[in-house]
Amino acid sequence: MSVRQWAADLTLGVRFAFTGGREGWTRALLTAVGVGLGVALLLLTTAIPNALSVRHEREAARSDITYASDPMPKANDTLVLARLDDYFRDDDLRGRALEPEGPRAPLPPGVEKFPAVGEMVVSPALKELLESDSGALLRERLPDRIVGTIAEDGLIGSAELAYYRGAEGLAEQISQGRVERIDRFGDPQPGEEDADPVLLLLVLVVFVVLLMPVAVFIAAAVRFGGERRDRRLAALRLVGSDSRMTRRIAAGEALAGAFLGLVFGAAFFMVGRELAGSAEVFRISVFPSYLNPSPLLALLVAVAVPASAVLVTLFALRGVVIEPLGVVRAGRPARRRLWWRLILPLAGLAMLYPMIGNGRENGDFNQYLVTGGVVLLLVGVTALLPWVVESVVARLGSGGVAWQLAVRRLQLSSGTAARMVNGIAVAVAGAIALQMLFAGVDDDYTKSTGQDVSRAQMEAQLSSGVPMTPAAEKFRDTKGVRAVYAFSEGYLGDRARDPEHGTMITVGDCASLREVSELPSCTDGDVFAVHGAEWDTGEDMSKLAAPGRKLYSDPTYEGGPTRKPVPWTVPQGIKTAKARPGLVAGTDRGGFLITPGALPDTLGPTLDGHAYLKVDQSVADVQDLVRNTSTAIDPLADTVTWAETERTDRFDTIRTGLFVGAACVLALIGASLLVSQLEQLRERKKLLSALVAFGTRRRTLSMSVLWQTAIPIVLGLLLSMVVGLTLGTVLLKMTSTPVRVDWTGVLSMTGIGAAVVLVVTLCSLPPLLRLMRPEGLRTE
Repeated sequence: MSVRQWAADLTLGVRFAFTGGREGWTRALLTAVGVGLGVALLLLTTAIPNALSVRHEREAARSDITYASDPMPKANDTLVLARLDDYFRDDDLRGRALEPEGPRAPLPPGVEKFPAVGEMVVSPALKELLESDSGALLRERLPDRIVGTIAEDGLIGSAELAYYRGAEGLAEQISQGRVERIDRFGDPQPGEEDADPVLLLLVLVVFVVLLMPVAVFIAAAVRFGGERRDRRLAALRLVGSDSRMTRRIAAGEALAGAFLGLVFGAAFFMVGRELAGSAEVFRISVFPSYLNPSPLLALLVAVAVPASAVLVTLFALRGVVIEPLGVVRAGRPARRRLWWRLILPLAGLAMLYPMIGNGRENGDFNQYLVTGGVVLLLVGVTALLPWVVESVVARLGSGGVAWQLAVRRLQLSSGTAARMVNGIAVAVAGAIALQMLFAGVDDDYTKSTGQDVSRAQMEAQLSSGVPMTPAAEKFRDTKGVRAVYAFSEGYLGDRARDPEHGTMITVGDCASLREVSELPSCTDGDVFAVHGAEWDTGEDMSKLAAPGRKLYSDPTYEGGPTRKPVPWTVPQGIKTAKARPGLVAGTDRGGFLITPGALPDTLGPTLDGHAYLKVDQSVADVQDLVRNTSTAIDPLADTVTWAETERTDRFDTIRTGLFVGAACVLALIGASLLVSQLEQLRERKKLLSALVAFGTRRRTLSMSVLWQTAIPIVLGLLLSMVVGLTLGTVLLKMTSTPVRVDWTGVLSMTGIGAAVVLVVTLCSLPPLLRLMRPEGLRTE
């Protein structure tokens, strides 16, 4: 067979797709919509690496950390900057206070000029929030006048909340941890973090699991309208074409739908790209300009989709006999064979087996074996599901009329039913495996903070020298605050420079000090020495606490920033206290405890303020009320919400990426299933009309359609659970993680898949009712 003959037959099929009247156009459009949805998601996936790269570059370009031990000297090209990162409700709030020290001071990316004191430049999303009613509480924290917006090159996402405000007097606070002098923006130490093999495995599996359902849906979409197409092809046999030519013409029709699907997919992608600029999914947002697909990957999609359409069509017609007088799909179809369907998942397991036990200590996982193994296991779902559906429905017994109609339809076309649920089964199988993997390694990337959330839920870290007594009163007056434990904290050394021995110093009222130690008695003016504290392991407190001994607050260390230590003499009549578990880090607090009445005026400015707050979580926006109070007390305050545990940032990023991708895939699943369901109803239009004309109740037909959907879905979800649990077990063994099944996660993934199908089925009921009319028997 010559290439010219192939091209001629394919071209003829393309012409039939677009010149076959309403029937041909309808099938081509349905195919194009199904393929287009898949292509749009594939293009989005190919754009994700570029989007992540641009976000990383933007973040690095605005970096303002120097990692210097000593402050940079003042010059005409320096800028003093205070980092004011915070939160508003559950959203990150990036803030910077700027004080230029010369005409050549560096401007932050996206900012045209420095805001003056009392002015600020904000991101578009923050401007919109501050001007809305929902931003009234945040407006109290940021009362400066808005004089401009940050351009796109200064932000990492369209929904990012960020601002730069003018400031003065920051140079006097450079010793504070949040204030720094810089002469340029940009990461001074660029470089990648050490690769964690388990995290790389997670990323690889996430991409494969998210893309496999897309490929399955594209393969199913090119087979829309297959039964009517085959009947049309019988007419071609009648006018003289042979069976091979007929199949090539059918492939040409599929090729036309695939090419039209590429056009639709590009259009869907461009629309989605623009909508992405105004959307935020799991607190991740991007600008449309970020979503530029890799040209090579986009070309691969453009070539692979039409080629797949041709191959899938030829594969689907291998068991169909198209004769001049009709189509024979084998009066009694041959039983599907199981043996070759088992080869795919077994081959996948064989590819993954060599990496079992590697963990993270034995090098990277082979990405080709991982990808191939996971793909084969998930493709095994699509191969096994038709056999499972056929085997089960062949044994289903009698029942009501609706049940019998559904079972008989499934017995006649079990392959069509399996194709409809293949995508959802693959998605659920992959989701179950990932859920097991994430749950299994979660403990490795989650650590305890040591914060006692039963005693406090928030902490405000204030600058050195902020008086804590009035600050504590302001916190107590804040709505929703139940208790305040306020301390001034610092470090005492036995020498002004490079001390050999040292300990903590904590200043607070008696009620606060009792939260961190057991005091015999306490009145304002007392000083205590805590003996036997875990914090002071290796230090002899009896020597450090000897009355008359001189100690130095905030000493200077070699290689560290130069400080101005303040001497303090241990007073006479110092009392002894016993340590108790502290509020933070799970350790007891040692050193010296001083009540405000015994604190020398010279020592106060060297101590940092900490307020630990017990809040009423039932009060609306209590956390933001506390943050507003903190900012009013100290513009450089850092207010944090406590949690018992925290996750590694990279692990959390991958998990968030999975959720974002899963949301997109679920949307595709729902849309594609709806298109597929409508196509199936269109195929059965005359059959449904005939049944109604003979007196079949619409309720009975509606229930039969529901059963036709429910039976394959249940079988598909059961199969996906088996495959998902198998893949999850293998992945856990590869990471040397004990195998345990998170049944809550498994059942929730299965339930989500079932819910998507249920919603799609309900959405298809209105068109079903419109099709069930005797008028549908009319023909021309």
